[in-house]
Amino acid sequence: MRAVPSPKVWVTGLTVGATAVVVALAVQADRGPKPTATATPPSASATAEPAPKETESAKPTRVPDGSGTGRRIVYSLGQKRVWLVDESEATRRTFTVWPGTVDPDPGKYTVGQRTEDPITGSDGVKIEHVVYFAVASGVNVAFSNAVDGSSPPPPESGTRTGGIRMKTGDGSALWKFGTAGTTVTVVE
Repeated sequence: MRAVPSPKVWVTGLTVGATAVVVALAVQADRGPKPTATATPPSASATAEPAPKETESAKPTRVPDGSGTGRRIVYSLGQKRVWLVDESEATRRTFTVWPGTVDPDPGKYTVGQRTEDPITGSDGVKIEHVVYFAVASGVNVAFSNAVDGSSPPPPESGTRTGGIRMKTGDGSALWKFGTAGTTVTVVE
């Protein structure tokens, strides 16, 4: 008859296993940012599209319906726009963005890793204030801004990018607002 391990053995085994996973993830994080949320397969655009031009009469001011409640970042795929919404449901800031070629599916995500120091984006441009919140079919999805304030160049044909680029001031505001654990709601 085989002896059944005691609960202490199980707890010790689980702790050792969890520690090994944390160490493996830390090694991966050193090689490049890894967000903590996942999504179902994304939709992809053939080319990056410029952020829409704003006019006072066309500028949306209301947070989209169905975006949840409480403190959150709301990202509208169709409007190519972000809202920073505080606890009182007041919009602190709203601005247009330049999405990548891979979109996250509509739903709720959580800000995972953040990278403040400049890194090189997939388009070769130095970016900063990178706020990761999803993975879509193996592509990291994150908000960021170019260090030089430029808009992203059109991607090479077939390139899959998950970067959601914004103007420098908007990137700084999102960086301050989007701390780890902040909810990101993606809507159509």
